[in-house]
Amino acid sequence: MDLIKLMALDSEDLDVLASHMQDAVAKAKDLSYDARTHQFALTANRFVWETAGGRRRGFERRLAAMHFDRVMAVRSRGFDRTESERVLSLLTVQFFPDAIEGSPGGEIELIFSDDASIQLQVECIEVQLSDLGPAWETRHKPRHPDTA
Repeated sequence: MDLIKLMALDSEDLDVLASHMQDAVAKAKDLSYDARTHQFALTANRFVWETAGGRRRGFERRLAAMHFDRVMAVRSRGFDRTESERVLSLLTVQFFPDAIEGSPGGEIELIFSDDASIQLQVECIEVQLSDLGPAWETRHKPRHPDTA
């Protein structure tokens, strides 16, 4: 069992985590923010892209957790977080630095399908991604329409 455990401390690291989490699916109830500890977390069923290359079937998903530290505020757009069973499909994670020169802070945006997103105002990038258990088989590989 090849469980991944990764950490991001800059935007390039965050791009690596985003590539592993592309097409992960989560329910709104699997998102949490603790304002006291400044931590945001989500658990999701991520598509295992690292083993999918060239295969036509027998793909895998795996339960994973993404943990963001030093989060000062959380906003969501395009969905109601009280709809606990709402399924969200993660497309990517991006970082937008503060306009202040030399500041490590900024906004991390989790972008989901159907124009939904979560914006995390952070002091700096400090994110962890961990697989939580064994993979299971799925027949479907996520597909994205070609853009013009």
